[in-house]
Amino acid sequence: MPPLPNYPEFFTRRERALLGARFEELLTPALPIREAPARGVTVNTLRCAPEAFAAGMDIPLAPSPFCWQAFAVPADFRPGRHPWHHAGVFYAQEPSAAGAAPLLDVRPGMRVCDLCAAPGGKSSQLAAALAGQGLLLANEYVPTRAEILRQNLERMGVTNAVVTNETPGRLADALPGWFDRVLVDAPCSGEGMFRKEPAAIAQHSPALVAQCAATAAGILDAAARLLAPGGVLVLSTCTFAPEEDEAQAAAFLARHPDFVQEDLSAAGFGRPGEANRAPETPGFAAAYCRRIWPADGGEGHFIARFRKQGEPQPRPENAPAKTKGRGRAARPDRAAAQVRDAWCAFAGEYFPALADAPVDIAGDLAVLPPPAALPAAKLHILRAGVPAGRLQKGRFVPSHALFMAHGAGCANAERLTLTDPRTAAWLRGEEIEAKTARPGWCAVLVDGFPLGCGKASGGRVKNHYPKALRSLG
Repeated sequence: MPPLPNYPEFFTRRERALLGARFEELLTPALPIREAPARGVTVNTLRCAPEAFAAGMDIPLAPSPFCWQAFAVPADFRPGRHPWHHAGVFYAQEPSAAGAAPLLDVRPGMRVCDLCAAPGGKSSQLAAALAGQGLLLANEYVPTRAEILRQNLERMGVTNAVVTNETPGRLADALPGWFDRVLVDAPCSGEGMFRKEPAAIAQHSPALVAQCAATAAGILDAAARLLAPGGVLVLSTCTFAPEEDEAQAAAFLARHPDFVQEDLSAAGFGRPGEANRAPETPGFAAAYCRRIWPADGGEGHFIARFRKQGEPQPRPENAPAKTKGRGRAARPDRAAAQVRDAWCAFAGEYFPALADAPVDIAGDLAVLPPPAALPAAKLHILRAGVPAGRLQKGRFVPSHALFMAHGAGCANAERLTLTDPRTAAWLRGEEIEAKTARPGWCAVLVDGFPLGCGKASGGRVKNHYPKALRSLG
């Protein structure tokens, strides 16, 4: 049996009291799992189906019990250096972390809010479930983490997201009752990460647990305001602490009698929640929750689901942006018209399917907006839809984001494969030989998946892959 980590004394004392003889059983990694933390990837179904991923991937994979889109990978796999990672085909994610998002039951066309979204693994799952329809609002309060979230959703090719850097309370004030689904992957004390992150052990304390529980309670209250009648709220954590898990869920129901808890026993993974971790509360059933222990093959997660009572209210259909690619400029000035005309000419040559798509103009930037528009509100928005490119010195210069979102449909492409040595060279930032691209802007694809853009000339493709994203190994 693998050894247990050197757990903090407070944690060990609490869990031995709650689990009794099950302490070693539940907190010991499942055999034949290695002693190292579990590692996994979640397939981005905006790019390909899990079956196609498994057939084409060049490393051993094992299906995950926690999510139909996820796989366990070898301990020595370095996902950040794999071309398919750069192409947004998968997200590196501890296997059990992929279990929460599918329980939100997202369907295309919905309005979905991921309230604590960074770094973006669960947001990318929600975006894939929306299939480019409806709207995903992915929010992160910490600015540096919000930027990482934006970059990850760009890499995954998400076209219908709005990325915000806001407090949950301000979002709830601006968008009350607006969402069909809300995910709260709450900031927590990280007890489920003890094997994966030694820093989680070093910083753990009763005060941290209490602080995280209070913070999550406030976020849940904001989530309750954001949700429309009939909508679904999922709480997930990567901790075992009762104050952050069962007791948190019970307290939420006590504060919000307009919500009912839903039974997750059919989830197909993990174990029921535990009644001795929460006070008796009308309407709350610990057995309806799901807990994942190291003995179940993950690291440690908790999930609870609630539904807001009441009938969904009639509302206008999700409205597209008001302006279209060949219509009037959003601003009736000459500069905006020049940007629009330049974009339309570029799209007509390279992206014919987008030539008549809605487009917004902001200064010298053309933006493809998401299919659903947010109500007017003063929010700190990092990205809404897909920035298509800018007019620079009279020429339209496309963005990396445009090719990550729509590169597979570009009319000019340089086509690579995993085994092509040009693929590694491209990701290092080098020019490569042009074999399939004609002169001009081109998408660079690996096995049909986008790796940004280049410009072909004289039998070479000049590299426009962003320097910050290049793989130097």
